[in-house]
Amino acid sequence: MSSRTSPISQPVTIRRAVARDAKRLTRLVRGSRAYEGKYAAAVEGYRVGPDYIEAHRVFVAVGTDEYGGRVLGFYSLVLAPPELDLLFVADEAQGRGIGRLLVAHMQSEARAAGLDRVKVVSHLPAKDFYHRVGALRTGTVLAYPPAVPWDRPEFEFRIPSV
Repeated sequence: MSSRTSPISQPVTIRRAVARDAKRLTRLVRGSRAYEGKYAAAVEGYRVGPDYIEAHRVFVAVGTDEYGGRVLGFYSLVLAPPELDLLFVADEAQGRGIGRLLVAHMQSEARAAGLDRVKVVSHLPAKDFYHRVGALRTGTVLAYPPAVPWDRPEFEFRIPSV
């Protein structure tokens, strides 16, 4: 089994992000290989600040053992209007189920907040991931140059009540 498809082999915990995580989350966004080349403009100068972390439900996936407590990924759930604003997994941790784990956690948080739907505007290379984790395609968000000069798929997670 290749590392791109290996399941999580080490314990991963998800915890609420705190202000001191801001620099690590910013580095994760800016350093993502998914935003190289023509996509670089979308994250150039992007910052996940302590104010953002305090204003939204931001959660981090933290690895233990071989990852030494390192942040392996994170997501941000905005409640009004309901949107999965950010979801990133560290390049070296992709393909191991961490993104799927973060989505499941987000859905649980959305349900606890009383939401029945959560929108996500996908980065083009991530559209297949969102489809695989159960998001339904609902439309297209048109480009807004110069930062994002391409159209992006829009998805929706439907959050069933339990």
